[in-house]
Amino acid sequence: MKNIKIMGHGLGKTSGWIFVFLLLVMTARSTVAEDLHTDPLNLDPMVRDGFQHFYNLDYEGSLQRFETVLKAHPQNPMAMDYVLTVVIFRELYHQDLLDTTYYAHDSFLSSKRNVDVPAATRQRIDDLTNSVERICDQRIRDNSRDKDAYFARGYAKGLHAAFITLVDHSFASAARQGYAARSDSEQALKIDPQYADAKMAVGIQQFAVASLPRLIRVMVGIVGVGGNKEKGLDMLRDAAAHGYVTNVSSRTVLSLFLRHDARYPEAIVVQHGLAEEFPHDYLFRLEEANLTKDAGNGPGAIAIYKQVLGDAQKPGYFTDARLQMVWFGLADTERGQNDIFDAANDYVNAAQQPKCSDWLRKRAQLNAGEMFDLLHKRDRAKQLYAMAAAGGGDQSQADMARKYLKEPYTGK
Repeated sequence: MKNIKIMGHGLGKTSGWIFVFLLLVMTARSTVAEDLHTDPLNLDPMVRDGFQHFYNLDYEGSLQRFETVLKAHPQNPMAMDYVLTVVIFRELYHQDLLDTTYYAHDSFLSSKRNVDVPAATRQRIDDLTNSVERICDQRIRDNSRDKDAYFARGYAKGLHAAFITLVDHSFASAARQGYAARSDSEQALKIDPQYADAKMAVGIQQFAVASLPRLIRVMVGIVGVGGNKEKGLDMLRDAAAHGYVTNVSSRTVLSLFLRHDARYPEAIVVQHGLAEEFPHDYLFRLEEANLTKDAGNGPGAIAIYKQVLGDAQKPGYFTDARLQMVWFGLADTERGQNDIFDAANDYVNAAQQPKCSDWLRKRAQLNAGEMFDLLHKRDRAKQLYAMAAAGGGDQSQADMARKYLKEPYTGK
């Protein structure tokens, strides 16, 4: 190799190789930056660590890390999206809204549940969502091909749509936000077809729209929007395989949609993979048990529920485990197996959990009352119906509880 001269100075062979190496490194970094199919912030080690805590249900540890990232990148909308994700899902978790049994079936659409979210939490969610939209709007005005801005804005809208769907049952508003999230994600994919994270919102919309009856489409104002279930599932699989920030959530949604369509063997494979990857996320373990139950394997589901309850006794194994959902799922499965005695007691166990939401507590009390009626323990059943019918708090179970206070439940 000949000596390389720069600014009149000669470099020997060793120095020449170093110079060429540095050029290659700089060129490689430039190429990676140009070809990266995600916001570079998504690759930050603290961001990755924050998601590890998030998917092990350590919301406080996750939020601490994401708040640090946001402080370092105050104008990056993805940094705001990280915080928004934790604030929303922490609240849903505290409200017992992350057991997908609640919304895996269409009966969720007619639920009368009232969810009381602290005003400060709701304000933070709205502020973060609005800030993301404001910053992204400006970035897109400055550069119409800013794929990261399109994705970040769509991601925030999708999160907010999920929140108001589960908490407020604001289906029309949520549908519009969901469609806006899909549009933003589609725009990101037009700019960069390999932007895998953006496929989650499109996949969700494709499946959801195809699943909704026409009447509901009219009611929520999304007539004319196309949907295809299989295309939606395929896009979720792609986001799960190649996404940076939506790979885990895409698998979670994929499992839910497969469950909705009673494709239990496929859903169990997806969910078991999540449970193995995040063994300290008891929600993933709970969902595997729920799917096993829905697939018709009651004894298998009972074994998983009991294993989760056993692990919960190990100090530090789960972070803030809300075991009421496990006890409730176990009781439901025992009921399906005609094990009325154990079902009665385990519904009571669900209701007695110290952090149980008022809504789930009264559901458990109502169901426990039904079981005690079947066991011909009328006095105990009436005690539980009275609790479920009590004034204040959630009233979604009150009418049924009052009915059974007057006449025993017979299983019909």
